[in-house]
Amino acid sequence: MIAHFPFFLMMVVAIILIIMLANKIKVAYPVLLVVAGLLISFIPGIPVLHVNPELIFIIILPPLLYEGAWAISWKELWRWRRIISSFAFVVVFLTAMSVAFVVNRIIPGFSLALGLLLGGIVSPPDAVSASAILKFVKVPKRMSSILEGESLLNDASSLIIFRFSLIAIGTGQFIWYHAALSFVWMLFGGIGIGLLVGWVFMKAQKYLPTDVNMDIILSLVTPYVMYMTAEEVDSSGVLAVVSGGLYLSSKRHYFLGSSSRLRGINFWESLIFLLNGLVFFLIGLDLPEITAGLKQEGISFQGAIGYGLLITGVLIVLRILSAYGAVLVTLIARYFIKVADPRHPGYKVPFILGWTGMRGVVSLAAALSIPVQLDNGTPFPHRNLILFITFIVILTTLLLQGLTLPYIIRKLTLPVYDDYLPDDKAEEVVKRGLAKNAIQHLTTNYSEHIANHPLLQQMMEKWSSKINEELDPQIPAESKKIYLDVIDQQRKWLISHNNVDGHIDEDIIRKHLRQLDLEEEKFKII
Repeated sequence: MIAHFPFFLMMVVAIILIIMLANKIKVAYPVLLVVAGLLISFIPGIPVLHVNPELIFIIILPPLLYEGAWAISWKELWRWRRIISSFAFVVVFLTAMSVAFVVNRIIPGFSLALGLLLGGIVSPPDAVSASAILKFVKVPKRMSSILEGESLLNDASSLIIFRFSLIAIGTGQFIWYHAALSFVWMLFGGIGIGLLVGWVFMKAQKYLPTDVNMDIILSLVTPYVMYMTAEEVDSSGVLAVVSGGLYLSSKRHYFLGSSSRLRGINFWESLIFLLNGLVFFLIGLDLPEITAGLKQEGISFQGAIGYGLLITGVLIVLRILSAYGAVLVTLIARYFIKVADPRHPGYKVPFILGWTGMRGVVSLAAALSIPVQLDNGTPFPHRNLILFITFIVILTTLLLQGLTLPYIIRKLTLPVYDDYLPDDKAEEVVKRGLAKNAIQHLTTNYSEHIANHPLLQQMMEKWSSKINEELDPQIPAESKKIYLDVIDQQRKWLISHNNVDGHIDEDIIRKHLRQLDLEEEKFKII
């Protein structure tokens, strides 16, 4: 490991340069990183890297899931909960079953259990790829919300299928009621453990004398504790991290100070940027190890590529059909239950949702984690072929769908929905509401102080006239305390308004919450 340390440093530098190039030519960086890793792997003298699945499952996956849970809007997740759940659970299960039947028919010696194992591996789309591509094109907010929500949950459902398939292959039998009980425990046990661990960390940071550095370190430790605790009791570590992350995200203004929130954002953005770059680069670098396994199994290179391309086609067609199927179900269900949007979305949006099926790091990690031998000592059947098919699926979906998605979105001209007010209107509503809330809070609770404190008078004028003025640096302690109280009241109003007003994009609410944090920090150092 130490001998390869200079290579790892050069790899990090190469990742940064490749992402810079990707941004310059407006191509999603996961695509370029995989291709670059693939090309670099052919250079003589490059160390052959063995990607340990534990590196991804234990070291990389928890913080990626945790940051995703913090970044997503709970309001949007709940609004589109039905279609998100259908994509994350129902579609993943149907995809895995379909792959199982296909490979059982076309690949000699592939049992249904092996096919279901492969299906569980390749069924979850990768969130990072889709978000990296969508930043270059404008799509309706509902679409990005659905993709983000799906990505938080589909890893859990696919890994549950993967785990059950491994058990069936290893034992040679599948007891349905044992599997059902295990599924219930993995689902609800994972959610419960995540919430419990999140609650413990929240209380610790709320009542213990932590500072900013301690809060950031604890935020880094939290997802690992959630994941490992759940996995230790045979529950879903992915669901634990997601549920705990969502819970702590909703409580961030309760147990974290403004300094911790502001500096934590910078830390997590840098960490996730590095981790995402590493995993996609490693996918490309891992090709030599994967192809070497094919030779050991005696499978032709061309035949394995054909299998991989066929499975890729099955995955793409199934996801597009599932997207239109979800629309059909929604149109029927609107007559019986309240749905997020009863209107017909047309044919364009379902097709785009279906085309955003790029596979990524979770699929590769799951394939790599297949044991080399069964418990009885016999080699695991078709392990190397499963690895190679997974690699072909990842590479093909990234290149085919990843490169064409922006073009397709521009050509289709997606409809404009009225889910949210236009940004300028929303900004006006939020600013006006903040000003009214601040003035009302001051006049109700501090009316006797206003006449004696120039700062408060200045703030009243500012909120009344919407004109920003320079603040007097000589601020009395009592005035500072009152002003910080007003900021806290405005923060509470923003959070409350976000919960009750479904027409305000939560990104705008979070922008103003961050501005209040910055304002609070400015007053603390005056």
